[in-house]
Amino acid sequence: MISKIERDTRRFNEIARGHVRKNLRNYISRGELIGRRGKNLVSIPIPQVEIPHFRFGQRKGGGVGQGDGEKGTPIGRGQDDAGMGKAGDQPGQHILEVELTLEELAQILGEELELPKIEPRGKKNITSEKDRYSGIRRTGPESLRHFKRTYKQALKRQLSSGSYNSSAPLIVPIPDDKRYRSWKEVQLPESNAVVIYMMDVSGSMGDEQKDIVRIEAFWIDTWLQSQYRNLETRFIIHDAEAREVDRETFFHTRESGGTIISSAYDLCAEIIARYYPADEWNIYPFHFSDGDNWGGGDTEKCLKILDETLLPSANLFCYGQVESYYGSGEFIHDLEDHFSREHEQVILSEIDGRDGIYDSIKEFLGKGR
Repeated sequence: MISKIERDTRRFNEIARGHVRKNLRNYISRGELIGRRGKNLVSIPIPQVEIPHFRFGQRKGGGVGQGDGEKGTPIGRGQDDAGMGKAGDQPGQHILEVELTLEELAQILGEELELPKIEPRGKKNITSEKDRYSGIRRTGPESLRHFKRTYKQALKRQLSSGSYNSSAPLIVPIPDDKRYRSWKEVQLPESNAVVIYMMDVSGSMGDEQKDIVRIEAFWIDTWLQSQYRNLETRFIIHDAEAREVDRETFFHTRESGGTIISSAYDLCAEIIARYYPADEWNIYPFHFSDGDNWGGGDTEKCLKILDETLLPSANLFCYGQVESYYGSGEFIHDLEDHFSREHEQVILSEIDGRDGIYDSIKEFLGKGR
């Protein structure tokens, strides 16, 4: 039976998750949520949930502690002179933090954005062996003893022998009654995926633009991790040159200078060819920029790399153009002219500030590839 406190806890968790669903767009646009991420849990503040509490009514007279008192009687702190005289008389706002696992967060994200399940394409599946407890046997270590089966067997024995007393029920297993869990090795399909993030870090990409990319990458990772057993991430930054960096450098580096996007695409293609065979990995390159690119034929070079190298290997190629006061925004139009909106492997998204992150994620992941 479920205890009352377990039932109440379950009910509270349902209410909290409903609140997260209702306000998911706001949570997605706020970067503070990423800072609350632990190894497997994310803490989400929920200020609207009230904490149950006792409330004492006002007494008009009588009762313990009432009256004028006598000389020398100790008194408590007076209400009129408490503190500095600036205490308010209104209840404060209680903020609770509800911990959700990344799997739960991904489930909510998928439900609210109506994201389809991803089907790994081609042969990008490998198998792994895992022990699954699926049977019962008479011998085994005590740590695997099946208590319910053991006592059930003991009850059968006592009933058949006539030693069971219903008025004073007592079941005592003997060694022959003991039952143990048994296991067998099963082959589980295991899909691998890699996400390669590329970001323009030229002078026109400021801290706000990088924060938008950081927030969007967090939610993309959360969803893809729920779809694949193994997910790797690689990070490339570029201005006029490209280089691979770690996550911390990717989101916090300060650069300046011109922009040659093809340098990032070349490096991305090199990483895929060296580490991620297309018949074993699901590959997701994401590129974020403000749309500026050097004019000396580099856009044509980018399109050639996409057509000949990246798209034949990738499940999707996603380009997100972050709005910037200093960027021209031309590159997404060049991609639109070359790839139709119905192209299955190329997803283009214009991210109009933090409020555009929600819709951008849906555009990127909504095809289920």
